[in-house]
Amino acid sequence: MDAQSSASRDEFANRSAAEEPPPSEPHRRHWWVWVLVLLAFGLLFYWVLHRQSKSEAAGPGRGGGRHFAGIVPVTIATAHSGSVGVYDDAIGTVTPLNTVSINAQVTGVVTAVHYREGQMVRKGDPLIDIDPRQFQAQLQQAQGLLERDQNALAQAKMDLERYKVAWSKNAIPRQTLEDQEKIVAQDEGTVKNDEGSVQYYQVQLGYCHITSPITGKVGLRMVDPGNLVTANSTTTLVVVTQMQPTTVVFTVAEDSLPAVLEQTRSGKPLRVDTYDRAQDGHLAQGKLKSIDNLIDTTTGTVKLRAEFDNKDAMLYPNQFVNTRLLVKTLDNQVLIPSSAIQHNGNQDFVYLIEKDAKGEKAVQRTVKAGVSDHGETAVQGIKAGDDVADSSFEKLQNGSQVTRSKVQIPNTPPESTAP
Repeated sequence: MDAQSSASRDEFANRSAAEEPPPSEPHRRHWWVWVLVLLAFGLLFYWVLHRQSKSEAAGPGRGGGRHFAGIVPVTIATAHSGSVGVYDDAIGTVTPLNTVSINAQVTGVVTAVHYREGQMVRKGDPLIDIDPRQFQAQLQQAQGLLERDQNALAQAKMDLERYKVAWSKNAIPRQTLEDQEKIVAQDEGTVKNDEGSVQYYQVQLGYCHITSPITGKVGLRMVDPGNLVTANSTTTLVVVTQMQPTTVVFTVAEDSLPAVLEQTRSGKPLRVDTYDRAQDGHLAQGKLKSIDNLIDTTTGTVKLRAEFDNKDAMLYPNQFVNTRLLVKTLDNQVLIPSSAIQHNGNQDFVYLIEKDAKGEKAVQRTVKAGVSDHGETAVQGIKAGDDVADSSFEKLQNGSQVTRSKVQIPNTPPESTAP
């Protein structure tokens, strides 16, 4: 029994030993995995370095050690001579010459509203009617008193003439004549008082028929027929705003004021252009009208007012607009597109196109940029007629061979470039 059990245990131990893998097999398999991973990383690193060196050798370059091997197609711009304006840009507010808020000057019930919202009215056009009956009655009473006192005055004057004749014949005493003269004077004063009452009630009656005091545009409707309005209340019945002409009030820095004053003192009208909020659309063109008499010490600016005909009503009251004040015009300037100017720190330069034995090449030329206007900039350092590159700056370097592109090449935003 013991020999049989011992044999079974030996058989089981031999079978287990046969089924277990050799102890060195897992270590050998892990070693090959690490070799494959390291090999993959090495190949990836070599591929990145090879691609970078290839792009540096054949791709576009900007500064550093990169260069562009080959001919670069570029868009050409030709410098020309012309005039450029010196402008002061600011934000302005459209300010009407006249804005009238009409309030009731008599107490009564509104009987009619003659205007439509947003209607253009002329001076004297009817706007609102207030019930006039009480004022008509008061006027009639005042006219009746005036007529009575006028007749009393006429009677007193007739008696005065009789007293003068009687006194000349010594028929009456002097005192009677003098008393009659004073009675006539009193009646004359009463008549003047009655005339004033009649005029007062005529004015009150006129307030019942409200007309437009200016030519302009009516605002939104504020009262309706049947509303009771009160004299001298703060409730506005209608607002009329003058649209043509109109003005724009804007500010300029105090440092720019001397140049503006120099031009205005010479009698030269300064042009002012207005643009929409995005500065894409030109709204109107006018002239500088006046300059404020003081500088705002909190902002260091001074207010200016420009007047515009505004015939097409593009300028609307209280509208915010961008203004451009033309201070002066510089003539005989060399102008090139602003997009052709490149920058390296504080230095400006262009790629001047010159001919050589191989064709044409781009040569960096330092310039001094001046005033810009409408996409063109006045420069010093080149002359009119010179050709400059206006595209492909990411591929150009000093001395790059170029060819003139027959189609417009989209321009890239200018970047700082080492000359």
